[in-house]
Amino acid sequence: MEQKESRFGYLIVFVMLDFQNTGIAFRHRSDRDLRRSALLFTLLSHPWLVKLANGLLKFALALRIPVAWIVKPTVYKQFVGGVSITDCLPATHSLAHYGVFSILDYSVEGGHSEQQIRQTHEETLRTVVHAAADLNVPFAVFKPTAFGDLETLSKDFSPATSLESTAHQGLLQYVSRIDQLCAAARDADVPIMIDAEDSWYQDLVDAVVTLMMKRYNKEKAIVYNTLQMYRHDRLAHLSEAIRQAREQGYYYGVKFVRGAYMEKERARAARLGYPSPIYPDKMGTDQAFDEALKVAMNNLDIVSVFCGTHNEDSCYLLASLIAEKQLASNDIRICFSQLYGMSDHISFNLAHAGYRVAKYLPYGPVRHVMPYLFRRAEENTSIAGQTGRELRLVRQEIKRRKGK
Repeated sequence: MEQKESRFGYLIVFVMLDFQNTGIAFRHRSDRDLRRSALLFTLLSHPWLVKLANGLLKFALALRIPVAWIVKPTVYKQFVGGVSITDCLPATHSLAHYGVFSILDYSVEGGHSEQQIRQTHEETLRTVVHAAADLNVPFAVFKPTAFGDLETLSKDFSPATSLESTAHQGLLQYVSRIDQLCAAARDADVPIMIDAEDSWYQDLVDAVVTLMMKRYNKEKAIVYNTLQMYRHDRLAHLSEAIRQAREQGYYYGVKFVRGAYMEKERARAARLGYPSPIYPDKMGTDQAFDEALKVAMNNLDIVSVFCGTHNEDSCYLLASLIAEKQLASNDIRICFSQLYGMSDHISFNLAHAGYRVAKYLPYGPVRHVMPYLFRRAEENTSIAGQTGRELRLVRQEIKRRKGK
């Protein structure tokens, strides 16, 4: 991209990026894929149908009735890469062909038996090893609730607790599991992102992630925390985290998302009688997200930014900040990301314009990734305009191909 004075940054970005270009957005998908997606998003556009289907599937899972036959060719195929890392390879290769990276996310959720924790831990380590050997997979990721009962652990934790010197065996074991993953990531030179959780667990997660950053982010950002910007305390948290990183001499990796537990957070706050931790409206969340991008980009000497959003305006903003600071569009410290099966018009047009962009590619057995699929289905009905936008763009590309 030609460098110009910063005051032209937005103009350059708008000329380079066109999120409405469906030819670029869907060139990795066959006509059959597009027809399947159109049917799926048409069904997802009816909240009552999604609620009914989710209820029936949860009932079938509880009774151990086989559901793979209906789930696998529909929502699973749209939003999941496969059962195993090997199953995901065709998707990662297809994405890479068009300049889009992949992040393998082992999305098995469930109980906390020692066997389950061990299996998930071992699989997550395999994703780190795979990322180290596959240039198309530049990050690893895990969900911190996978490695301990945070509901119990968080009751025994306070911000004053020193995780390095705690005598609490449960906390020690939990920190040890996370440490093994982060140490493996450091040794493999693979950045690893730790997902955000419910607000009542997040203080513990933040403390563990900060400890990992102190240990493993001495030379660059290996460990990333995730900030859900619908929380009205996250901007202050971001500023304090950057200040602490500067003071103590380590790099700070941060993944920004808007947030995944809005209804759950509000319901719990109302039930227990404390103020809701999240903004009362979407505007507050949008403003906080964009302000966080600006703060992070103003500290890029020690901060690495992972922008996880399906919001076009926030992507334009980050691209404009890159241009204003006269950075390369593929600066290694900055990455855009969207979920697999969603917002291809953002991902592929960003990649086509030369930006670093990665798709979150969940994988795991059908039965075990059902909670993830329930959230994707509900998300597409609850986010204003999400399903309508996906459906409109898919139909637009189908029509464009027919008109050739």
